[in-house]
Amino acid sequence: MANRNVVITGIGLVSSLGEGGAAHWDKLTKAGTAPVIDAERFQPYAIHPLPEIDWGLQIAKRGDQRQMETWQRLGTYTAGMALDDAGIKGNDELSATMDMVVAAGGGERDEVVDAGVLAASENRTDRDVLINEKLTTELRPTLFLAQLSNLLAGNISIVHKVTGSSRTFMGEEGAGVSAIETAAARIRSGQSTHVLVGGAFQTEHSDMLLGYELAGYLHRGPWKPVWQRQGSEGGGVITGSGGAFLVLESRDHAEARGQKIYAELGPVLSGRSRRRNGGLAENIAELLAKAELPEGDLLAISGASGAHAATAAEKSALDGNPAIAARALSSLTGHMKEAQFPFAVALAALAVDRGAGYPAFEVGERDFSGQPRNVLATAIGYHQFEGMALVSAPR
Repeated sequence: MANRNVVITGIGLVSSLGEGGAAHWDKLTKAGTAPVIDAERFQPYAIHPLPEIDWGLQIAKRGDQRQMETWQRLGTYTAGMALDDAGIKGNDELSATMDMVVAAGGGERDEVVDAGVLAASENRTDRDVLINEKLTTELRPTLFLAQLSNLLAGNISIVHKVTGSSRTFMGEEGAGVSAIETAAARIRSGQSTHVLVGGAFQTEHSDMLLGYELAGYLHRGPWKPVWQRQGSEGGGVITGSGGAFLVLESRDHAEARGQKIYAELGPVLSGRSRRRNGGLAENIAELLAKAELPEGDLLAISGASGAHAATAAEKSALDGNPAIAARALSSLTGHMKEAQFPFAVALAALAVDRGAGYPAFEVGERDFSGQPRNVLATAIGYHQFEGMALVSAPR
């Protein structure tokens, strides 16, 4: 009988902490690692910026680099890292039969064109004509005021020759959960043997911050760790630029080509609850029950954003289980929206593979000193959608 258990064989990560799984492991397991913060460019909001990146390492053609906005370069670059790690990049046969599921936002808006439309509209009354003029003379070839969401998958296909089926999900943290959930389901059903899955988010763009702050989600004032932002000024979210891609395979497929397995991906659980009157807390508890958590101490990599209501509900649920030692990754990387859940799953896989946990990222997180054979990854959306998955040592 075919073994279609889903395993993780490739990891590509970029955040303010650096590039690659090894770099993140070194930073996150070093006690006292300080977050990289830029509190000047977007005052009164702080962000976690990208490190210096040599895009040519994964996107060889300068022409390809130029036609992508930063979030697309970031996703394409991180996807290439995952493919390299899994031993697939450059293998035409594996690339041509590889499926892809991407979590993407609406892309970076063209702020110059936006500002030009608004400025011109102050002095003209024929606004229908004005809009048509701007649409035909000012837009990129994408014919949109932002980069189209599915262009990230398209560029990954072009640059890395991943030419199997392709799907793109939108919807913030929920997009990342749905992407991994769908990729895993395809492998379990036999529809796919190997899938590239992940997302990227570039926050160093004022329109990205505007989307959060219109609803009052952004934290103001000095940086604080995620769990300590309750009741602080603003909405509690500090964003970060980053990308996370994984290569998922059926166990049979990975073993047949002799590829190293980081970890096994268990069921991916998701929900979308009403967030009033305790609905979110109840749904998190239901997801934890469905996850069939193993007995004994359990490490959890939490994608908590810091948003007051959602983070408080998650903290209450996790604290309610004395066996869980949670680590809020956003304290050190910032909230990475679509890439948040893939990033949490990747960190869980690294812990399982290395046989060690992460020290507390902030004061108050429970100690974990055991060897993690199971790690829980969560993504409780800052205003909608919630998901989690159990990542385990290969059996």
